[in-house]
Amino acid sequence: MTDVQTETPAAPEVAVAPKANPVAWPLGLAGVVLVIVGSFLSWSYDGTILNDLSIDFFPGGLQILAIVIAVLSLVLLLAAKGPLAALGSWLDATLGLRTFGTGLVLYMALVLVAISVESEGLINVNPGGYVTLVGALLIAVSGWLLPLRQLRNMKAAKLPGWVDILAIAVLMGSLLFLAAYALGLEDAWSFILCLVFIATAATGLFRTGAMSWVAQAGQRNRKVLTLASFAVAFLFPFTQDGSDANMSIATSVLVFAATAMGLNIVVGLAGLLDLGYIAFLGSGAYVAATLSQSAFATIGWKPPFLVVVLVGALVAMLLGLVIGSPTLRVSGDYLAIVTLGFGEIFRFAMFNLDGNNGPNLTNGPNGIPGIPDLELFGFNFGAVHHPFGIELGRFSNYYFLLLILTGGVILVFSRLNNSRIGRGWVAIREDEKAAEAMGVNVFGLKLLAFAVGAFLAGLAGTIKAHQDGAVSPDQYIFLESAFLLAAIVLGGMGTIAGVLLGATILKLLPEKLRFFSEYRLLLFGITLVLMMRFRPEGLVASRRRQLEFHEDDEHLAEVVENELVEEAK
Repeated sequence: MTDVQTETPAAPEVAVAPKANPVAWPLGLAGVVLVIVGSFLSWSYDGTILNDLSIDFFPGGLQILAIVIAVLSLVLLLAAKGPLAALGSWLDATLGLRTFGTGLVLYMALVLVAISVESEGLINVNPGGYVTLVGALLIAVSGWLLPLRQLRNMKAAKLPGWVDILAIAVLMGSLLFLAAYALGLEDAWSFILCLVFIATAATGLFRTGAMSWVAQAGQRNRKVLTLASFAVAFLFPFTQDGSDANMSIATSVLVFAATAMGLNIVVGLAGLLDLGYIAFLGSGAYVAATLSQSAFATIGWKPPFLVVVLVGALVAMLLGLVIGSPTLRVSGDYLAIVTLGFGEIFRFAMFNLDGNNGPNLTNGPNGIPGIPDLELFGFNFGAVHHPFGIELGRFSNYYFLLLILTGGVILVFSRLNNSRIGRGWVAIREDEKAAEAMGVNVFGLKLLAFAVGAFLAGLAGTIKAHQDGAVSPDQYIFLESAFLLAAIVLGGMGTIAGVLLGATILKLLPEKLRFFSEYRLLLFGITLVLMMRFRPEGLVASRRRQLEFHEDDEHLAEVVENELVEEAK
């Protein structure tokens, strides 16, 4: 007789939340106290470096930034265990503390390195610097000792509408303050440390989930977010105290951003790799120069600037159609080579139209200097103005004009992106053969993308010529096209915020880090390699684009599907 053994069903496993290390919370709290106390003490014996961190009980700008990170860490500690525990069920305090602590350790390490390099030795570091570094280490250790927890979905948070608007206002105000502070830093080390602070704060807030909720608030109040963004951009020149140096950088960023937004239509939406796009910007600039009041202008017709803008944009669009018509039947690497050749042809044509090798239109390599400042409706863009008693110089005037242009370009891009044409471009980008099989006019839409992108670049070029005061062929080399493309890849193809961010980074950093100019291309290459490895979708990527590079992420796929369902409703 065989014994029959019956298996009793195993009891279901119950997920038990991991317990926090009992020393984690006290360590974090001690770290916050040490960072704040240390920031009120002197960091450096030499008061001439890092904007003077040598005074006790009078924290400098960099010390205040450390205090800000400490306060954010304190909020997360109180959310993990304390009076803000209800907030802790929504925010990931553990990941936030890890990010804030690690970033602050890096920040303080760079502070010590900067003081050592600038004043020849760590002996010039005062006790406050070491106290703050120890505090940062304690915050980081506390974050790594705290366990990860299952959180609620931030999208489910229901708060009054005024809280959403307040969050948007705080975010925009913080961006305005940080932009004004960062551009006001003339010392390269101080600027680098400010960038580390911004990266730490932004990454930490994203990892806690706070920025996800702010993004949802922005989606619920899109008009408020748009108005707030342009209000901050409009107010920026009023924070610069008439500084032409900073406003010159800001205007360069806007020209670069408006041009990159046009290229974003070609590359980001339609998926057409254009390596000669800078030629369209140059064509608009040369049209404005030759029709200007400059003594070196070669065309006698001097129409009003509004007519010049239209002519320059149409000429650029015509060039887009000329280069697009015979070449858009090829794709991929072949299209890239053709457009690269077009960019070089344009530059050499500007060299040769000097009266010797061809008609005298561009003065050859000498270009067209002496382009006068614009004057529209009695407003002289070259004069200094004092609205509300605040000095606004020449570059501030052009900044406002370029801001209007950038707003118009963004409006065109967003309307096209959300239209039937935009969906056709995306279909071509995803699979050209499948789009053609479904009845999409592939060649017509590709040609339209080239024409619209060229038109927008031509608009930016006409203003750039007057802002720079001169045009020459050397301004429109292949490297500029490469940087435009890099801004889109770095920021996020097919997005507005991503391209603006990418353009700002690639234009701002070289200007503020001139001591690193010899290694500019090396740093640029390393950045792109790291981006392609760790975040190929860009810094600010759309959910669909993100899913293309992370097909195995089931959670992301579920999020995208839910968003598409919400949009359909």
